[in-house]
Amino acid sequence: MKLFEKLEAKNIDFKNRIIMPPMATAKADARGHVSQNILDYYNEKTKDKIFSTVIVEHNYIDPLGKASHNQMSIADDSSIDGLKKLARTIKDNGSNAVVQISHAGSSASEEIIGESPLAASSIKNPSKKDAELPRELTIDQIKEIEDKFADAALRVKKAGFDGVEIHSAHGYFLDQFLSPLTNKRTDEYGKDIDGRIKIHLEIIKKVKEKVGEDYPIFLRLGAGDNLDGGLTKEDSVYAAKAFEKAGIDVLDISGGMCMYFTDNQYAGFFDYLSKPIYDAVDVPVILTGGVKTGKDIEEILNRDVCDLVGVGRAVFKDSKWIEKEVKPLI
Repeated sequence: MKLFEKLEAKNIDFKNRIIMPPMATAKADARGHVSQNILDYYNEKTKDKIFSTVIVEHNYIDPLGKASHNQMSIADDSSIDGLKKLARTIKDNGSNAVVQISHAGSSASEEIIGESPLAASSIKNPSKKDAELPRELTIDQIKEIEDKFADAALRVKKAGFDGVEIHSAHGYFLDQFLSPLTNKRTDEYGKDIDGRIKIHLEIIKKVKEKVGEDYPIFLRLGAGDNLDGGLTKEDSVYAAKAFEKAGIDVLDISGGMCMYFTDNQYAGFFDYLSKPIYDAVDVPVILTGGVKTGKDIEEILNRDVCDLVGVGRAVFKDSKWIEKEVKPLI
């Protein structure tokens, strides 16, 4: 398909359009390094050699952006050796391997990071119960975090992964800039949609400078908040098109301040967020959520709301799900 020619040139082969999305395991060691438990987990989930691409759970780029205990870290070079082992494990099982990099921002807590969290604005995070009041970042601090995203992306490449995903969903740091609920800045990083995506565009530019033009960059986009006054469909599409123009190769659609929850119960329940973006961009769109059977994957793809389907929680709960639900359909 023409849609995938660009990625095929970058050695990304979406052989069957099924993705393993990032799912936090809390299996890293105390320093955030890859443990044997993590290696065993990803080997077990991918040994059926069905997933075209595996997006490894979010790795924090900065200790002040750590979301939880035993989260994976990519905050310094000491993480690279363990990540090399993880990349080999996934690729030996026939899947492309991508790492999601993130900063928790106001989704962090003083109990985890040792001080008050940082965010776009000093507003409690509506996606988090018992959220703490964060400190508003200065422009200099924003620039430093942009650089840390770029440095983390380079570590992903050095570790042998096939691509990197920038996390801007689920109420995390970049989503806090994107959403009008949490970004009340009056400077160049706020006010309107152009201001709210400025940090994203600067990070994309800096990442590309570090990893090169031919290294695939995914972006997980919280395309809607499901809350009054949240991100509009128009701004979501505008942002997606701007990210595509800046060089994003794949858009991975999910929720924003509503995280990965919705009142909808059907497979592909965020299709109302992915469909307008799918119609507006020329890069592959991933949709994850609510898949319970192999036939759900076919039904979602036939709905013309995405190009690729992520299967997360079903596989997280049952390592034999692929064998039972997908193999019979191949």
